[in-house]
Amino acid sequence: MKIAFLIIVLLHGFIHLFGFVKGFELREVKALTLPISKTMGVFWLTATILFLTYGVLHLLDSQYAWLIGFNAIILSQVLIVLFWKDAKFGTIPNIIILTVSVVSFGYYHFQKIIEHETVQLLNKNLNIENRTLNESNLSNLPDPVKKWLKNSGVIGKPFISYGKVSQIAEMQMKPEQDNWMTAKAIQYTTIDNPAFIWSVDVKMNSLLSFQGRDKFDDGKGEMLIKMNSLFEIVNERGEKLDEGTLQRYLGEMVWFPSLALSPYIIWEQIDANTAKATMTYKGTTGSGTFYFNSNGDVTEFSALRYLGNEKDSKRYNWEMNILDYKTFEGIKVPAKMTSTWKLDDKDWTWLKLEVTDIKYNENAGH
Repeated sequence: MKIAFLIIVLLHGFIHLFGFVKGFELREVKALTLPISKTMGVFWLTATILFLTYGVLHLLDSQYAWLIGFNAIILSQVLIVLFWKDAKFGTIPNIIILTVSVVSFGYYHFQKIIEHETVQLLNKNLNIENRTLNESNLSNLPDPVKKWLKNSGVIGKPFISYGKVSQIAEMQMKPEQDNWMTAKAIQYTTIDNPAFIWSVDVKMNSLLSFQGRDKFDDGKGEMLIKMNSLFEIVNERGEKLDEGTLQRYLGEMVWFPSLALSPYIIWEQIDANTAKATMTYKGTTGSGTFYFNSNGDVTEFSALRYLGNEKDSKRYNWEMNILDYKTFEGIKVPAKMTSTWKLDDKDWTWLKLEVTDIKYNENAGH
């Protein structure tokens, strides 16, 4: 689809050369019956250059391709109107290119919003104390949590204040959905002031995609989803979302093991390989249970979470099952996992997630 669109742009751009050729009388152009001055010929040439530039920038996924596209379309359409008798059919490719440029602008604008929110979130956590996590810090934790932290490799390393997690994923939006949609996501998480912002780009097919942003900040959760970055389909806030987002933050402790020492978390040991964590932050409280194997690895996290944010939304058991581990910056963390809702009539695994990179503290810059 991208190559087909590039061909349309290039052909449309080259067609504008006919106006330049006729304006400068380089050769006869029978398709153009109206007279064209040299000045207008320069404008036709400029349109060609703009379209060719736009095509290359779009192919390279430049965030500013839309800007060149808009200028090319405006100039082209003005010329088409002035020479309507000969050039009117050029309006059709202009509409196609305008549609793509508008979508590109929507994506650019959406990413700028996320960038601004990310800067705000990280600015609350710029003062990193030069603290090292020692074994003595673990004295008040349940035995399976101590074993996990020792096994993860965080002992002797700095406390994690914030981090950036890069992800790829497959997703489903509804339990009855059969196909999987591919996605790329970036998450920034802060520890001292508990918060995260997660942005995801999901491809539904060659024409449709949606961009989402989940956020937890000041104890409140937010969810925003836009189709093709333009049309808002979800914009949710509320107490149920606050609780569920906090529980998600709690479960993602597996990527930031020193979060286990947060003063906002109370631990309860269930048995030799199980511990429950309850977190309270700025009026929002949520709990979840961590399951460990005999080696000290986390194998599962489960929480009783609200599915949805409506008045009649109910809590269901939500499980994060860990399939594989990797080591990032010397810390062993889950790298492959699935997320499953245990519904009344079926288990719905809606997410298959892989972590491709994690940066901690000073390396987490966006």
